[in-house]
Amino acid sequence: MGSGGGAMGQTVAMPLWAFLILAGLAAWAALVMLLVPGMRWFFRRRIKLVIRQIGSRLQIELPSFKLTRRQVLIDRLFHDHKVQAAAAAHATASNETLGDVWRRVDRYAREIVPSFNAYVYYRIGYALARAAARALYRVRIGFVDEQGLARIDPKSTIVFVINHRSNMDYILVAFLAAERATLSFAVGEWARIWPLQQLIRAMGAYFVRRNSGDLLYRTVLSRYVQMASEAGVTQAVFPEGGLTIDGRLRPPKFGLLDYMLKTFDERPEDGRRDLVFIPVGINYDRVLEDRSQLLKLHPQTARPGGLRALAITAGFALRNAAQMLGGSWHRFGYACVNFGAPLSMRIWAREHNLHFPTLDDAARRDAVGEVAARLMDAIGGVIPVLPVPLVASILMREPERALSELELKAAAHARMGELEARGAHLYIPRHDHDYAFGVGLRMLTLRRIVLEEDGLFRAAPDQLHMLNYYAGSIAHLDPAPD
Repeated sequence: MGSGGGAMGQTVAMPLWAFLILAGLAAWAALVMLLVPGMRWFFRRRIKLVIRQIGSRLQIELPSFKLTRRQVLIDRLFHDHKVQAAAAAHATASNETLGDVWRRVDRYAREIVPSFNAYVYYRIGYALARAAARALYRVRIGFVDEQGLARIDPKSTIVFVINHRSNMDYILVAFLAAERATLSFAVGEWARIWPLQQLIRAMGAYFVRRNSGDLLYRTVLSRYVQMASEAGVTQAVFPEGGLTIDGRLRPPKFGLLDYMLKTFDERPEDGRRDLVFIPVGINYDRVLEDRSQLLKLHPQTARPGGLRALAITAGFALRNAAQMLGGSWHRFGYACVNFGAPLSMRIWAREHNLHFPTLDDAARRDAVGEVAARLMDAIGGVIPVLPVPLVASILMREPERALSELELKAAAHARMGELEARGAHLYIPRHDHDYAFGVGLRMLTLRRIVLEEDGLFRAAPDQLHMLNYYAGSIAHLDPAPD
């Protein structure tokens, strides 16, 4: 008995590294078996709670497509018959093995398909968007075609088409439209960096390779866009395809519009959805990227490298942070969004005797071009006139001339009358025309874009390009020269 007890009481020695490995494996097992399922249950419960609140408080019906697990959507896209046919054709034409082509298709699908999370969208994304927008700008909704929006069939697929002035456009529209819809944006490759891309995917956005010449990639992308549209996912697109460079509207690009319309069937049978485009006009008293965009007008000018650009951005942020702490910081003026009259593709197709699925490529491009032109006209018509663009447009008429404040104010009142007579949407802060003029002139003088000398105001000679940039945002509202 004694010897046996002694044997039982012996200790077993093991190296420290082995003990640490075993302890790590045990902790990992406990995490996987106990903590992870509990966390999944917690977050799923929170997501369901948010979805119920969305439905009851905001009357937003989230399409089942957005709530479908990402892997299911990837599999559905991968096995789509048009994608599989394109893969087989590509393998034959390129002499690649079908397995290699399938791996490319899978990579493209994983790159494109988002992973929408209602909790992230409404509890994190919305809060961040609201805080950022309100911290930088006096955010306003200027005009909304409420009657037109009320006539939209609730089962329609809504697409917001927006002019693109700043990367703030994503934040501003998502924040202002959050009580009506959850938006799915097409985002360029610039945002595919950690951890930004994870947040963007969770917000329901999908990544797009701009100007890709890969036919197989374009097939996968087009089928995703078509699947989302047919499922009723509310989307937001920028027809210009990129930020304005000179401040003016850019000609539209047809890519995403063509994908949506290529398979659009206007007949209501079998529960087919209408496709409704809502034009959205955005304008700012100050665009964060104005100087960097203007550099693109002169490609021969040396642009700052990556580190230099980062240093400039950091310096800009630190200066504004210091002004905030010192109480001398002012927001960057007004940011205004207008929502125009919806354009129903069902009505458009009937009026123009079109059936998009039966059109050949050339005829469809022409038809999509007409739709794009109509949408760009509608977007231009609802771009708000803000104080800075208003004053800039006056000064650019005679940029060398110095004017008194009284002369400028009289010209501003006349300019407002001209624009209102043409049906433009002016945002007049406090409904006070004198105040609106004062805001615009003050912001331009604070930035040294306009100089004041002996009570006279004139455009700074080295800032004419900047003044023209802001005047360009409303230049399309003037009649075309003969």
